[in-house]
Amino acid sequence: MTNGLRGADIVARSLARLGANRVFTLSGNHIMSIFDAAIEAKLDLVHVRHEAAAVHMADAWGRLTGQPGIALVTGGPGHANAVGALYTALGAESPMVLLSGHAATWELGRGGFQEIRQADMAAPVSKASFTATSAATLGRDVGEAMRIATSGRPGPVHLSLPSDLLEERVEANAIVWPDARVSAALALTTAVADATLAAIASAARPIILAGPQLSNVSGRALLGRLEAATKTPAVILESPRGIADATLGAFSDLVRRADLIVLIGKALDFTTRWLSGAGFDPAVRLIAIDPEAALIDRAVKEMDGRLMLGSIADVRAATEALIARAALMKPRGGEWLSDARAALDNRPAAWASIASRTPGRLHPAQVFRALRPYVELDPDAVMICDGGEFAQWGQSMLPVRRRMINGVAGSIGGSLSFACAARLAEPNAPVFVVLGDGTIGFHLAEFETAVRRKLPFVAVLGNDALWNAESQIQLRDYGAERMHGCALTPARYDLAVAALGGHGELVETAGELPGAIERSMASGKPACINVMTESIAAPVIRTG
Repeated sequence: MTNGLRGADIVARSLARLGANRVFTLSGNHIMSIFDAAIEAKLDLVHVRHEAAAVHMADAWGRLTGQPGIALVTGGPGHANAVGALYTALGAESPMVLLSGHAATWELGRGGFQEIRQADMAAPVSKASFTATSAATLGRDVGEAMRIATSGRPGPVHLSLPSDLLEERVEANAIVWPDARVSAALALTTAVADATLAAIASAARPIILAGPQLSNVSGRALLGRLEAATKTPAVILESPRGIADATLGAFSDLVRRADLIVLIGKALDFTTRWLSGAGFDPAVRLIAIDPEAALIDRAVKEMDGRLMLGSIADVRAATEALIARAALMKPRGGEWLSDARAALDNRPAAWASIASRTPGRLHPAQVFRALRPYVELDPDAVMICDGGEFAQWGQSMLPVRRRMINGVAGSIGGSLSFACAARLAEPNAPVFVVLGDGTIGFHLAEFETAVRRKLPFVAVLGNDALWNAESQIQLRDYGAERMHGCALTPARYDLAVAALGGHGELVETAGELPGAIERSMASGKPACINVMTESIAAPVIRTG
């Protein structure tokens, strides 16, 4: 066959048809035909330095825009490098698609070049994982992957693309192009909405907990409307620290008093401590609304008779239904909500003045007191927090509308990749990264990607020459005399970034920090402010 389109052209043009014109990728043998096809399809290939970085960028794109981010990697080791990063996207409930090149179908089982069971490898860290079997239906496969990624609970989807299918030509009348229609959202019935609102109205101290999919700007606004409509505190649990996340102030004290918890798209899991133990009223009741039946079943099992109601429904549609029905009912009094907001906004007074006692080192609070005015200059600023103890201080002291963290997965290292995608999604507002010196080691080379693509952002690096989160665990559980294996060097990451073409600053005193921030923002380059910090544990906020 000499006419028609190659499978690679079908893939590239399908992405363009579906509006996925930006692809985060790293080149390799199995996908060179797609690189070629991208020229006619007018795809923007953002070429990165490690396959996991491509996934992190697609993850960030999905979180910020709500549209599925696309990562494209080669097969075998390229795919293997990418798979680990899917776990972060899965925990963050981020809509994205990983397209991986693959050994040719005729090579399978014969020891083909870089042949591995790619779909099996990606399955545990994705919503769906499959391998294309026909060149004619490649477009439909791409569309289906994108549909799955955005439906129900959003998340990553993997599709492997055998190289012979990408090279095969298909006549125009045989091509199955993707269906652009989206899945209908599963509605919350009026009866369930009214029963939920009645339970909230009758509770003395109800709390609404939402999942990570509502952590973007539109999701936070939606949850804010629900809070106002029900006079009930509504909180997003998106951190592996769960109810102990310092971003939420004294939330762990607040939740101890709750007599009703309403989960909207939030799994009953370790972040909620399964609503059991000393941190909860033993009689606390639960309502669970979730797009996945399995998570409703889990709530039934875990709550042992204390589940008042469980319903399968789309998260955003269900929230809108609750808001609409609440408008027809008598509102609750506002005393509990006022008390709850005071606890959630609680920050110790000492944070306003606490300072390092170590010469040449800053306390994390000093860093974020200095950074906050610059973050607040623009309401559309993007804040990315990645890592352990240092980043936790940033999360708790820098409240912003547009924020990404390493997420429920508890994995670190994606922040520099997140920043590149954030700058592409947001070309004007400032993009800030807060990360530790352990975290920066994962994808330091993505500064070169940012320089090459002219993607300026400001990374504030807390450098205590230590894997601090792990050393804090050792200190707490085993004692100071058994702390080992966590030491790093006080490396000059600012110089490394400058060598890659970015802007670098070294900060050793609080007085140096404002100037370093201003110069970094004015440089128009990806910048690293290497701040020498004390090894301080993450903040824990208590009211009593």
